[in-house]
Amino acid sequence: MADIARLEVNSEVYEFPTYIGTENEKAIDISKLRGNTNGVITIDPGYKNTGACLSGITFLEGEKGILRYRGYSIEELADKADFLEIAYLLIFGELPNQEQYDKFHSDIKKKSIVDEDVRKIIDAFPKTAHPMGVLSSLTSALTAFNPSSVNVDSEEDMYNSVVKILGKFPVLVAWTMRKKQGLPLDYGDSSLGYVENVLKMMFRQPNEEYVINPILSNALNKLLILHADHEQNCSTSTVRIVGSSHAGLFASLSAGISALWGPLHGGANQAVLEMLKDIQEDGGDTAKYMAKAKDKNDPFRLMGFGHRVYKNFDPRATIIKVAADEVLADLGVDDPILAIAKGLEQEALNDPYFVDRKLYPNVDFYSGIIYRAMGIPTEMFTVMFALGRLPGWIAQWREMRLMKEPIGRPRQIYTGATLRTFVPVEKR
Repeated sequence: MADIARLEVNSEVYEFPTYIGTENEKAIDISKLRGNTNGVITIDPGYKNTGACLSGITFLEGEKGILRYRGYSIEELADKADFLEIAYLLIFGELPNQEQYDKFHSDIKKKSIVDEDVRKIIDAFPKTAHPMGVLSSLTSALTAFNPSSVNVDSEEDMYNSVVKILGKFPVLVAWTMRKKQGLPLDYGDSSLGYVENVLKMMFRQPNEEYVINPILSNALNKLLILHADHEQNCSTSTVRIVGSSHAGLFASLSAGISALWGPLHGGANQAVLEMLKDIQEDGGDTAKYMAKAKDKNDPFRLMGFGHRVYKNFDPRATIIKVAADEVLADLGVDDPILAIAKGLEQEALNDPYFVDRKLYPNVDFYSGIIYRAMGIPTEMFTVMFALGRLPGWIAQWREMRLMKEPIGRPRQIYTGATLRTFVPVEKR
């Protein structure tokens, strides 16, 4: 606790405590505002200035381009850790030692088998169904096959739920893609690492052996780490508020997946590729579209550049740009869409208009490039985002339940009609 904030309403002065976080973030505690002031509330559309919780998971400072998980810089984690280490760190608070890591991975593999009846559910979807809708439905359906609720006061129950969803979710991700492509559903290989197994489940052809490409595996590992958590964004806040009703973990995750689906959130990397396709179909003139992006009267929006939180640069983009260059060089992809992407990137990095406004390519821009080069369909990009964000969602749900946060219940200011008298239909 820190100083006292004072608010004057109708000549009455009210005092409220303030908080200072460990990174010197400041907040006014208005949790008793409505009660103390006889009904006065705040209005904050989109909750841009509202702290919904106290959290020890992720620190983000957009003005300085800082992102840290549990105090570790994203740069160091992406360079030195693997995705399962990050999952353990986010969920349980510390990096695992070797014994903890081995047990964690082993337990995840043991829980990776999905009930065969789930195949019937996925078979009921047409190939035209969007993969995010399929993934959300399948995640919610897991509740039917795991009906017992999680006892959040039991470390064993909580741990078992965590390894269960971490084991089954990659299977659902792979099945979602293979269903759309008409390929047989695959469980992968328990002898492989977590990320390598994801690649094998997604890409193994039924008539040939799948060989792991270490450059692709490294790039995917980095992408998943970079997407693992991002503080109180739309989907994470959704997971927390759904979970605050004491909805189960799977149901809360399903809600988060639906929130992630939107083009202003997790769908941004898909929107980047769709923009690139539009540019290609219009002749591929990148200079023309950069000019359109600078024209205030032109409705065209350049997707994948700048970020609503990072006002300087996106630290994740700096990391993944290197991986994107490595993937393109290794695969030797001759793709006009990717050529357009590289053209836009170079123009933005050298155009004073974009440089002065710090409109650099963000993580969505580079992740779309990598996924396309790897052969992942555009409609699957947000599904891959969900796979990366899974540990963060779990960590946030777990933290919310352990802290016994109250059920989320935002207020409103009513702007509709005042009291009216009902008029019978024949007199209207």
